Amino acid sequence: YNDQFEEGATPSAATLSEKAPRHRARRAESLPVVERSFSPLVNAWYARSRWLGLLAPLSWLYRVITQRRRMRYLTGKLEPWRAPVPVLVVGNITAGGTGKTPFVLWLAKTLEALGFSPGIVSRGHGGAENRTAQRVLAESSAEAVGDEAPLLAARSGVPVFIGRDRVEAVQRLLEESPCDIVIADDGLQHYALARDIEVAVVDGHRGLGNGRLLPAGPLREAPERLVEVDWVVASGRHANVIEDESLMEVVPLRFVPVSGRGETFDCGAFLERFGNVNAVAGIGNPGRFVQTLKSLGLNPLLSAYPDHHVYDGEELKFDNGWPIVCTEKDATKLRELIELPELLFYLEIEVEVLTADGRPGIESLVQLLDLHGIRAGEGDAVS
Repeated sequence: YNDQFEEGATPSAATLSEKAPRHRARRAESLPVVERSFSPLVNAWYARSRWLGLLAPLSWLYRVITQRRRMRYLTGKLEPWRAPVPVLVVGNITAGGTGKTPFVLWLAKTLEALGFSPGIVSRGHGGAENRTAQRVLAESSAEAVGDEAPLLAARSGVPVFIGRDRVEAVQRLLEESPCDIVIADDGLQHYALARDIEVAVVDGHRGLGNGRLLPAGPLREAPERLVEVDWVVASGRHANVIEDESLMEVVPLRFVPVSGRGETFDCGAFLERFGNVNAVAGIGNPGRFVQTLKSLGLNPLLSAYPDHHVYDGEELKFDNGWPIVCTEKDATKLRELIELPELLFYLEIEVEVLTADGRPGIESLVQLLDLHGIRAGEGDAVS
């Protein structure tokens, strides 16, 4: 878990003092676990197993380290780098997937509709070449740049740059692209980069688990961190960790051949032709994918793998004759295999974001932008 702190920076006193708490955090309700994880530790986090108390000293040490890093900022020993354009950070406070990638795509699309020219920076997790900031294209190798960045580039249509050092990635983005606003994907704990707006995405089905910090629980930061962010979005269902959290719901679009050849099916046509499917998922919470397939009327048999799993093709060998369905994130890696099954599809989705009272999420975004004085056409776009 050290990777999230490799930049060695935390938010400045000025940054924190500018943020008046707009939420009241509360203990997460007991939420149903969508699926059993491949990791016994993850299962224990969400089952709230008592034996995790044995790891409490390590969690205490983890808290001390994170707070010390924040204090280095608060005392002025470290200063963030501030971009010449607004920066919106999207992240989470739990280990594992929460649905940040589809939210980032929604955010990029919505900002464009509002008249902005956004760009995206990401860590490029799992990529062999993410030590140096570089641009990612839709056809970029997942092995080189990670499995999420090519997906972001393909679906967003905006410039995407990766790098372990998000500051360097933003600098490269602004040097090479006419962007007037930056979306930092999975950068909530990357405090070397100053931010104007923070968005935290929470898995609505799993919530905050047992509410403990790593390794006794799934939390990267204490639940109170949600009080400091500007916008909390629950994925799939309300997590009830913040009174006015918004809701992000998945909207399935179509089933697309991973090979790029063959027939693409809308959801109704796919269900008419196939009922049983082999579901393959190497994401943070495969249960969300299964629930989406079931909501379409399909009967999925899940083969789950760790997040950012590297496929070798053996995972696609089934003897039941059913088609294989994966996530679009998995497809960025599977398409690089030499031989692919004929009936291998990924489910293309988009998301709908709603406010706590059911209004379109764009209203919350516009309100946040106005609150921070961010308006389209008024930023210093860099080219």
